[in-house]
Amino acid sequence: MTTEPARHPLDPDPAHSSKATAVLVLGVVGAVTGPLVGGLVPAVVALALARQARTDLIAGRGFLVGARRLRTGISLAWLGVVLAAAALVVAVVVGLLRFAAGADGQDFAPGVD
Repeated sequence: MTTEPARHPLDPDPAHSSKATAVLVLGVVGAVTGPLVGGLVPAVVALALARQARTDLIAGRGFLVGARRLRTGISLAWLGVVLAAAALVVAVVVGLLRFAAGADGQDFAPGVD
């Protein structure tokens, strides 16, 4: 039987980090809208906010919780960045292939065999 150490009466109750929650929400939005390239903006904002949230969690010394939300949000934000980059690469390749095919699909004069 293990007993938890007694808390000092003046210790604050643990609170959830609102920045970690914001990183999670922005990460989800970034991952969902990543293939549409619009997910790049919330993903980058999530990654920028994650730095501040991590600093706050460390400074909170255990009274500010939300590390799991922060890690999940960061992972989803990076997923959004990767999906946006993949969508851009696919769009460029498709654009180049269409450009190379020409307007009518022929690369020679109409009367040439």
